[in-house]
Amino acid sequence: MSEVKKNLFANLKSDLPAGLVVSLVALPLCLGIALASTGRPDLLFSGIIAGIVGGIVVGFVSGSPLGVSGPAAGLVVIVLGALESLGSFEAFLLAVVLAGVIQIVAGFLNAGIIGYYFPSSVIKGMLAAIGITLILKEIPHAFGYDKDFFGDDAFTQFDGHNTFTEIYYSIRYSHTGAIIISLVSLGLLILFERPFMKKIQLFRFLPGALFVVVLGVVLNKLFPALQPEWALRGEHLVQLPVASNAQEFLSFFTLPDFSAFTNPHVYTVAFTLAIVASLETLLCVEATDKLDPYKRNTPTNRELKAQGIGNVVSGLIGGLPITQVIVRSSANISSGGKTKLSTIFHGLILLVTVIFIPYYMNMIPLASLAAILLLVGYKLSKVSLYRNMYKLGWEQFIPFIVTILAILMTDLLRGIAIGMVVAIYYILRKNYRHSYYYKKEKHQQGDVITLQLSEEVTFLNKGSIDHTLQNLPHNSTVVIDGSKSLDIDYDVLEIIQDFKNHTAPSRNITVKTKNIKGVEVTGGH
Repeated sequence: MSEVKKNLFANLKSDLPAGLVVSLVALPLCLGIALASTGRPDLLFSGIIAGIVGGIVVGFVSGSPLGVSGPAAGLVVIVLGALESLGSFEAFLLAVVLAGVIQIVAGFLNAGIIGYYFPSSVIKGMLAAIGITLILKEIPHAFGYDKDFFGDDAFTQFDGHNTFTEIYYSIRYSHTGAIIISLVSLGLLILFERPFMKKIQLFRFLPGALFVVVLGVVLNKLFPALQPEWALRGEHLVQLPVASNAQEFLSFFTLPDFSAFTNPHVYTVAFTLAIVASLETLLCVEATDKLDPYKRNTPTNRELKAQGIGNVVSGLIGGLPITQVIVRSSANISSGGKTKLSTIFHGLILLVTVIFIPYYMNMIPLASLAAILLLVGYKLSKVSLYRNMYKLGWEQFIPFIVTILAILMTDLLRGIAIGMVVAIYYILRKNYRHSYYYKKEKHQQGDVITLQLSEEVTFLNKGSIDHTLQNLPHNSTVVIDGSKSLDIDYDVLEIIQDFKNHTAPSRNITVKTKNIKGVEVTGGH
């Protein structure tokens, strides 16, 4: 593995191709999420604006070396509900700006520390689930069935189907042209993964995804001459808004309605967006750092500030809310990105393409892009990941599997919440078992039992210590040793004090303590 050079532009050969791949992936995702979020074709460009701002603005301010930001499928339901409650897109944009301000404040209040409390088993489960979701969700697009929007990650879809019924209908109503392009694209991408291809200088700089897109366009142009019904049109292609002149292009941008400051619903929407977008971002930061081959750590408070600035800018010019997105981030990593320059490049490439070559971008078949995401999905959910998690034991494997299943059957945030509950159960169970060292010795005068408390004894250990004390044999001696403890929670000290003063004398148990301070036990009456 080559090193990351400290000079930002020294990694240009890696970051520019990665940025190009991410921009190709991001384009249909931005459009699909915009359509699903607003339900209005005239607001498609709001997703592109969010993608450009997420790349250039957030990429520049963020401390994440590989994270890529943009509009997220996880916010679709919130945006739809907000548009209905606020009554206008302009009022919603004001809520996006305010959400950004809240995120900036949260960053200064060090709220990013929340990101460090997601268990590793849950984060790895999230990555595996996103990989499986990508595969399942892109199969219909690879078959030419494009009824659901590109980038949907929820089990229940807006077209009335779910993840599995969509696959059934995609097979039933498949498109031959799309299948041919998908298979050829997958074959080409797999070829580019072979070691000998990476030794060729040209292919080290130009990514396989670029050749896949060009080949998809060429094949689709040849289909009318070979077999007209194979040709892909309309919803099977990228559908980027095309402006006929500069004035029409500027009309794609929208200003917020500042008079909506007096509407209390705007603040409700702003807080909801800020909380959900921040949680998704912190989850993605943890996941991206785990995927980073150089194992760098993203400063989470700085990331919240960067996301906040991005949302302020996006809202001011007519864009959707922004979060860091794992699909784009993982595409960046798998394409060889090394620094945040690849993220900035992806934003710049999006900007250049929508201004100068939107007509040509609309020739790209969704089947080609689906093939790229299928490979990304496979890399996120390799068999080796499951094997390694299983080797770590049930305490890691069960939360990992539960997280995967929960995300697949619901959506990202609900699935993470369910996975967290299971992971926390195992953490509490472990704390219950390992709060002290128990040693029992036989003496003529009776049993002598030593309880050596651990370094940190918190209220989480209260149950196990109380259970042990209540089950000590009559007529014994117990030594409770806190000499190795740095901190003992008041709840635990209170249990020891109660036992020493009340329970132990009634059972003829002698209690000796070392480095256990006495506390004043207060009653509830």
